Amino acid sequence: MKHLKLVVNNENKKIDIFFNKIELKLILNLYARMVSSGEWKDYGLSISKKEVSFNVYHRTSEFPAYRITKNLKPKNENEKYLIKNHQNKIINKSESLENLIKKIIWKKFKLVN
Repeated sequence: MKHLKLVVNNENKKIDIFFNKIELKLILNLYARMVSSGEWKDYGLSISKKEVSFNVYHRTSEFPAYRITKNLKPKNENEKYLIKNHQNKIINKSESLENLIKKIIWKKFKLVN
């Protein structure tokens, strides 16, 4: 018992590896509005080491029309949340998901087939 050592780890930083309840509520409310307007048809979720994304599909296809992404390892604070198009190009980025969803005019992003 002489050689016991007490180690206190005060750096208990828990990183969200998925969308939390508030973020998911914002995304699903947007999804419900867009489905009711007939713009979006389906969704899927994908997880990797670097990001978690909510993928939106216009029709059943193999590529999502839009991806609302939570960057788990952002280089800058304003790159924590991203919206990407079907070509994986960044449409918009922000440090707050709520601000990101509010400042996009989703009706103007109609897909052309």
